[in-house]
Amino acid sequence: MQKYFPPTHLKQEFHCIHCGVFAAQHWRHFTYCVHDHSPIQVRNDLSFCICAHCNEWSYWHEEKMIVPAESPVPPAHQDMPKECIEEYTEAREIVARSPRAASALLRLAVQKLLPVLGESGKNINNDIGALVKKGLPVQVQQALDYCRVVGNNAVHPGEINLNDTPDIAHNLFNMINFIVEDRISRPKHVQSLYEKLPEGARSAIERRDEESA
Repeated sequence: MQKYFPPTHLKQEFHCIHCGVFAAQHWRHFTYCVHDHSPIQVRNDLSFCICAHCNEWSYWHEEKMIVPAESPVPPAHQDMPKECIEEYTEAREIVARSPRAASALLRLAVQKLLPVLGESGKNINNDIGALVKKGLPVQVQQALDYCRVVGNNAVHPGEINLNDTPDIAHNLFNMINFIVEDRISRPKHVQSLYEKLPEGARSAIERRDEESA
């Protein structure tokens, strides 16, 4: 999975909030004049950025992006299942305004992801436990539990104040993309490579496995 470089004030390259491409960014400060013949003034607290790839603009005030309103969190993984893409996208749109609401949506996205991974989707904690018994790598288990605990805290506030610590909510996006990469993308990639082997070689492998079963 490609590392995500979020939009950052005055950075010369990052992943564009519009097109999602890692591209050069061209920055300018707003200028103005009070009267037609007055000197041009520069507003250092207001700037705009133009993506070299899609030519779309973003607008910034005091080093914070204000338009578009989406928080600079990574877009959904290209293999994100259709069952949970809606929740992920909506969470991305609102996380800057309400980290708690975004976290609750991402918890729902994880719940919808679990049936894709072969579980019921009725109880996240039980589903994670079932996956662990099937050999789930510890890193993926920890990522799932992070999403479960943080997302649950958004629905039932407890020890974590997500509005005071929005970075915790932002990390959910990376965690879900990591889960999709490990559980869906990597197996799909390996399967596609395996299917390119000569048919004779694959038949021999299948006979070997049948004999050892």
